[in-house]
Amino acid sequence: MCGRFTLGKPTEIIKRFNTSNKLPMFEPSWNIAPSWTIPTITRNSPNKIAMMKWGFLFGKTSNYGTINLRSETLKERPFFRHFLMEKRCIIPADSFYEWGEVNLEGKPEKYPFNFYLKDRKIFGFAGLYNDFKDAEGRPIFSCAILTCPPNEVVKKVHNRMPAILKESDEDEWLNPENKDFENIFKFLKPYPTRDMKFNLVSQRVNNTGNDDKNLIKPFENPQLKLQ
Repeated sequence: MCGRFTLGKPTEIIKRFNTSNKLPMFEPSWNIAPSWTIPTITRNSPNKIAMMKWGFLFGKTSNYGTINLRSETLKERPFFRHFLMEKRCIIPADSFYEWGEVNLEGKPEKYPFNFYLKDRKIFGFAGLYNDFKDAEGRPIFSCAILTCPPNEVVKKVHNRMPAILKESDEDEWLNPENKDFENIFKFLKPYPTRDMKFNLVSQRVNNTGNDDKNLIKPFENPQLKLQ
């Protein structure tokens, strides 16, 4: 799963995703957590930035938002077909965290690892969103990151990874005319291993109150070894 991610240069979203509107107020963050209201990209003739709660709400009575949706589950459950056809989005990021087991003086302990593309360039997670109005008629938008099996880089730490879209595939992912079920799923696959890197980082990431650029800095400790 993907439970935290970063967006250190949100002002790059407009140019990178060719959006028609300006980015609403959103400060750079190196520790974005579930339930945050985050920038997403939707296709609305042309692309548009929409702010959504990270945690997919299934309806007005939902109390808990699902932050990740397994791509395999979407195939198995007809409920999601509508969202795959009509409610696809892109969630901008520039890295994400996964927790893996390391050996610390002979004892296993969980530590966060930071995964990113070469040059730490901005990219987009494949996402789905839902929108409805609450009891008072106010619009509610929520989203989830889609996940897939890991590539060889992420596999060293975790058995799942977020589905990262290739830049060349983003337009087709958002294209509302793309309603071919199998064609949509071809984008939900592990990102090329050769284009990703990762490093061990500090356990300061565990506390959502910590939010600074030092969180993605490699944590140097010769006693820690990945299990």
